[in-house]
Amino acid sequence: MKTTITEPKIPNSGALVIGVLKGGVFLSTGKKLDKASNGALSKAIKGSRFMGGNGQFLDVIAPAGIGADRVLMAGLGEAKEVKQGTLENVGGAALQRLSGSGVKSITIACDPVKGAKVDIGLGAASLAYGTHLASYRFDKYRTTLKAKDKPSVTTVTVQVKGAAAARKAFKPLGAVADGVFMTRNLVSEPANTLYPESMAKECQTLRKLGVKVEILNEARMTKLGMGALLGVGQGSRRESQLVIMRWQGAGERTKPLAFVGKGVTFDTGGISLKPGPGMDMMKWDMGGAGAVIGLMKALSGRKAKANVVGVVGLVENMPDGNAQRPGDIVTSMSGQTIEILNTDAEGRLVLADALWYTQDRFKPQFMVNLATLTGAIIISLGHEHAGMFSNNDELCQQLLEAGAEVDEKVWRMPLNDAYDKKLNCAIADMKNIGGRDAGSITAAQFLQRYINKVPWAHLDIAGTAWADDSKPTVPKGATGWGVRLLDRLVNNHYERK
Repeated sequence: MKTTITEPKIPNSGALVIGVLKGGVFLSTGKKLDKASNGALSKAIKGSRFMGGNGQFLDVIAPAGIGADRVLMAGLGEAKEVKQGTLENVGGAALQRLSGSGVKSITIACDPVKGAKVDIGLGAASLAYGTHLASYRFDKYRTTLKAKDKPSVTTVTVQVKGAAAARKAFKPLGAVADGVFMTRNLVSEPANTLYPESMAKECQTLRKLGVKVEILNEARMTKLGMGALLGVGQGSRRESQLVIMRWQGAGERTKPLAFVGKGVTFDTGGISLKPGPGMDMMKWDMGGAGAVIGLMKALSGRKAKANVVGVVGLVENMPDGNAQRPGDIVTSMSGQTIEILNTDAEGRLVLADALWYTQDRFKPQFMVNLATLTGAIIISLGHEHAGMFSNNDELCQQLLEAGAEVDEKVWRMPLNDAYDKKLNCAIADMKNIGGRDAGSITAAQFLQRYINKVPWAHLDIAGTAWADDSKPTVPKGATGWGVRLLDRLVNNHYERK
């Protein structure tokens, strides 16, 4: 689908989307259309329950006096409620409503709103961004899909006075969308095509954007003493990988920001085998690594003025004669030993070595790791928030605010010594599980044992990396969760302005 931003001109075909404020108040384009249609739009509102509330829509087919095939009125709510996120959702929801309608083109009128919390240029860019995010589909393996089952919309045009400024505002948003799409693609791929080595090759595609990419194979990780990570993958014929991606957008002396991702490309649970039903979804147990890779694409694509390191540990957790066993003891890169009581608690083992390596080599300003780590976080928070665990209040607040801005929300969870003691072990430095109770917290406590004094946050995204229901800018399936959140974090607080 092609998305463009142009100067205003009422279209002669396709669908035309206009904003309506709470109470059925038309903006400038709506007033012109209502007059041209001899009040048809006003009559449609009076004959419906549409009141211009945020998220409401009213579709008017073939109104007289208007060249467009249909007019879709989109509720904006009160003027003071109109902000960047509101318009992104309007654009995305409008596309979703019209994508199967038969129309090939959509024109969205972006009119000034007095009292809005976003300027007209960024507002138009946000409408375009929302439609672009909503247009994502993963159809590459669907060879018999009929034309009538495919989206009919091929072009979206956002019209606004001052289109050049809006196009400039859209450019970095388009780069972020590219990063989101890369994450969605990676998370959607089946495990027979996406495994540690092929995922590492996907990271190498970022070199064309200026990202430096380094790949450590099993031999190099063995020399570094990464026994925790390597133990997870020893039952797979796929070689484990550690990928380091570096974007240098600030001065050489500026410490980097570090993002670390769990990348279990398929998780059977290992010897502690998962139940068969639902195991197919364990292809997205690399969602944390996917988010880090997409973030690096977004930041490099928009030329972020920050130094950023992305590190992903890529493994496949399989059962075979060489697989790690319950009761094994492994030595992590930090020198700490771990008794493996459950081979299905493997993500924390991957992250233990990846986090230690990252802080030891790069001495970052902070580290944020992402992982589809525990099912327990879904029991706690459902699918609306990711669990956030941290040793730093300032970093937590920054993540909370960024998440609220882009609708990738996080909720802070506790960490303390009482939970940490559950990991104590009689024959090693720690166990890899702490029992059934507080499973997400003890998993985070495990990770914290591999953090020195660097500010750190762990995001458990098990409930947000995949969605069974769509949202305005997020089709069901792989969500790309985390790319927009962390891009906003960097943009708000860590770039040279």
